[in-house]
Amino acid sequence: MTAVLSAFAVGALLAVSVPNAAHAAECGVRSDGRLYCGNKAGAKGYADRSYRSATRGTLVGTFSWFQCWGHGDPHPGGNDIWYWTQLDNGAWGNVPAVDVSTGQDPAPGLREC
Repeated sequence: MTAVLSAFAVGALLAVSVPNAAHAAECGVRSDGRLYCGNKAGAKGYADRSYRSATRGTLVGTFSWFQCWGHGDPHPGGNDIWYWTQLDNGAWGNVPAVDVSTGQDPAPGLREC
């Protein structure tokens, strides 16, 4: 009986965690034209594509969508790509690619803005 309950508990735990794992692994442009991808928790969104510009808000979670990309100041990710998105406070901002879990920047299929 204990083994059956343990197996059930493990199965239930895996069933709950699979959707989150699927989101974490996903990074691509969907039919709505947006990039859906993992991101660094607490990633900041800036007014301009520069760390010197005002911070408009953050991405609290670790999975977000991005409307488009553009060139800006270089960042620690080794390029100058920044992604435009609506931040968790409702404001819009530029997030440096170093904080987005893309395999390539700019993300293939996402429009430039």
